[in-house]
Amino acid sequence: MEILGGPIFGVAGAGESHGPGVSTIVFGCPAGVKIDRQQIQHYLNRRRPGSNKHGTPRNEADRVVLTAGVFDDADHAGMLMGPEIAIGGEDATRVASYSVGYSTGEPIAAFVASASSKSGHYQQFSGSQGAVRPGHTDLLKHHKSGGFVDYRGGGRSSYRSAITDVIGGSIARAFLGGAFETRFISNIVQVGNLKSGVTLADRFQSGVVSAADAEAVEQQLAAAEIYTIDPVFAARAAQLIMETRKQGDSLGGVVEVVTVNVPALAGEPLYNSLKLRLMGSLGGLHAVRAVEVGSGHEVVTRLGSANNDPIRKDGYQTNHHGGMLGGMTTGSPLVARVSFKPTSTITKAQQSVRKDLTEIDFQLEKGRHDPCVAIRAGVAVESRMAIELANAVLVHQAGRVHPEDFELF
Repeated sequence: MEILGGPIFGVAGAGESHGPGVSTIVFGCPAGVKIDRQQIQHYLNRRRPGSNKHGTPRNEADRVVLTAGVFDDADHAGMLMGPEIAIGGEDATRVASYSVGYSTGEPIAAFVASASSKSGHYQQFSGSQGAVRPGHTDLLKHHKSGGFVDYRGGGRSSYRSAITDVIGGSIARAFLGGAFETRFISNIVQVGNLKSGVTLADRFQSGVVSAADAEAVEQQLAAAEIYTIDPVFAARAAQLIMETRKQGDSLGGVVEVVTVNVPALAGEPLYNSLKLRLMGSLGGLHAVRAVEVGSGHEVVTRLGSANNDPIRKDGYQTNHHGGMLGGMTTGSPLVARVSFKPTSTITKAQQSVRKDLTEIDFQLEKGRHDPCVAIRAGVAVESRMAIELANAVLVHQAGRVHPEDFELF
């Protein structure tokens, strides 16, 4: 069983790249959190194919419908203003879905339909004689499943499965934002060999950031050609991506993610530390090959006297530790950098095999792919961080029992 987060706040998903759609269940959201379908849609729009001209040509609306776990006793009509769900033909069963309401404490269910799948593009991968894409999961999943695998678009190994991450992360954001004004922001800092010298970690040194400051940065990112706060780097990276796409090749990239207004004391000191959970969760995202926390590998070059963060009564004065010490949050911004490999599926000829291990010179026949997967990955990285932080906060709270919370009469 695969659950993202947990044991208290967790997310489960189902659905393949070219299947009918992606289903999501979010467990453990406390009751009373305002859930707005439009806010979830906002984050899905950042992830969706076709949202950026430098990404895949596949274009999906990715409209989310909420079907469970939301209620508003004061406004039943407004609660049911979400997209209509129709099942069947002329005599279709039609039901309204949820638009806005409050979490009930029960599991929250969501569904996103796929409307732009072109399964015929993947015929060359069919059966035991199907070709294997270098760098992809084709060979492994075929043999792991005994041949019973949906290979279209990579199935569950597609970035499309991150829809579940984004929906779960949106609900985690609503919980943490309402309780602590916590915000999650990402920034592309490297594409191929091009590096940006402008970072969110430098911009957000303080543990407390106003909503206005956070929104100003988010608006700047939304208006950029690629999701970065460095306009010079954005222009150069966009040009490099276009040139690489024309060559039939792909690029890697690094996404920086920073969380501000972080509640202190969340996380555990050892086997369930938040650092362990975050590095595993962020590192487990498709195509990720490295995760750095705080100053990352640079700490190796420093003396302890230079790397330790000075402490005064108002908090930590620097943030080399990236918001965590001993696996627990300090209240400073959480800082991580996530490195993505170049997209595996490219049009350049490569050495490979068929699923029966016959050697071939592989040439992709058809398909629509991101030349740099990091371009659309920031929102998924933010979402996984939100899910893990929400769970850590609730685990911390579970250790504080107040008898008055257990009174009925």
